[in-house]
Amino acid sequence: MNDEQSTTSPKQPVVEVVPGGPIHGRIRPPGSKSLTNRALICAAMADGKSRLSGALRSEDTIVMIDALRAIGVSIDVADGGRLLVVDPQGRNSPASPTANTATTDSGTTDSGTTDHLSTSNLSVDGVSASRQTTFTGHDPIELFIANSGTTVRFLSAALSAAGGHYRLHGVPRMHQRPIGDLIDALVPIQSGTIRAESDGGCPPVLIESGGWNVGSTIRVAGSVSSQYLSGLMMASPVCGREVRIEVSGELVSRPYVEMTAEVMRCFGAQVRILDGPDKDTHPVTIEISEGGYQGVEYEIEPDASAASYFWATAAITGGSITVDGLGPKALQGDVGFCDVLEQMGCRVDRDADSMTVHGGHLRGIDVDMNAISDTVQTLSVVALFADGPTRVRGVAHNRFKETDRIGDLAHELRKLGARIDEHDDGLTIHPAGTKTNAPDFAGATSDAGMQNAGLHGATLQTYHDHRMAMSLSLAGLRIAGVRILDPSCTSKTYPEYFADLESLIGRPHRWTGQA
Repeated sequence: MNDEQSTTSPKQPVVEVVPGGPIHGRIRPPGSKSLTNRALICAAMADGKSRLSGALRSEDTIVMIDALRAIGVSIDVADGGRLLVVDPQGRNSPASPTANTATTDSGTTDSGTTDHLSTSNLSVDGVSASRQTTFTGHDPIELFIANSGTTVRFLSAALSAAGGHYRLHGVPRMHQRPIGDLIDALVPIQSGTIRAESDGGCPPVLIESGGWNVGSTIRVAGSVSSQYLSGLMMASPVCGREVRIEVSGELVSRPYVEMTAEVMRCFGAQVRILDGPDKDTHPVTIEISEGGYQGVEYEIEPDASAASYFWATAAITGGSITVDGLGPKALQGDVGFCDVLEQMGCRVDRDADSMTVHGGHLRGIDVDMNAISDTVQTLSVVALFADGPTRVRGVAHNRFKETDRIGDLAHELRKLGARIDEHDDGLTIHPAGTKTNAPDFAGATSDAGMQNAGLHGATLQTYHDHRMAMSLSLAGLRIAGVRILDPSCTSKTYPEYFADLESLIGRPHRWTGQA
């Protein structure tokens, strides 16, 4: 448990979802956080204005918008945050730190009086040179990135490629989240310096750069977060050169990398993803052609990770839920959550622009969720009501998210009466009690209404992790007395989650306060 989450503040709001019968309905979640922040990066680094429709307004996207505005990008917000007009013309304005560089073939550089001086050796078209990057009389632009992993990783790469003097910092938990593998990939290609200031290679990140010097292949580890690779990919068109990126070791959450490439293509970049010779040691190579981004009109899909909570609602209650705006060919890999529910016994109807889950007799499964790791918490709650244990594999990197999404998740699920085995790469959920044909809530007579007698209500910590709050709340659809602390943490990606869930299930939640 995080120290900052070990106690509750006075009068902290608490929400309790009220159990009931099978839920039937349809919903369109808000725009994807992942797509919104990727589109913002590409639009901010583009030539010309962009209009982003269907965007998500949440803590993570507001943090990104505020950071981009701080570096001179104009972003107009309309339609309740769903429309963003991005004009990058003012980026690197005169008010920003200015990188002054001069390069000679002999290795000498013109210089004046400076507060800071960084020197790096370059190789441009086979010619060795020395470049000095100076920042005259300016402190770094301070960019507050809260606990937004996409913001710190994407901006660290993009700003190091664009050049300038910046310091990215956040909340205490952010300063515990590793970014060292990304920094290690960026250091050799800097015309200047970039470093992580906290122990263990964690933010704050200090950038003093004149841009990238890409003379060879960039190499990055892929086992902690695919966002490192996505950040390097999106930054590459900014540097003005052809870039080749090799991933070493296992690549987690590959669908997010495919998503990044497609967003980049929509903004005019040319990207190729090539499978490597060995998925464990060299899984992919990315090639990005020389050339920058262009301003476009871009429509953002609903959030597939958010959709998982509603598809899970159908599975847990034995009902049927249609999510509009997401089909099986959606950019976001988390639509694959429906495939996992299908393995557990649900029926899934797939249309071009919607997917419907029909609850059924749930059975435990053994599943590798590396590609859809943001839905592990959701599936773990569904697994509480399955006939037999569910083993989740391939998600060791979940320990480095907003909280430890293996250890902390296991701790909270045990409070509900389930037995949880924690593994290095995931967990096993053993539902409490035994299956019976007796209904466990009013009106439930199908096999999905089986009873797990050992499950019971509890007060659950969220560790200020939005996905903990949203997923754990679903247990209340079947178990009375499940109380969720700090429900407002869902504002990170889905501020209206509890209102939307309440509307879908057709009955009010219970809201109280805890001293």
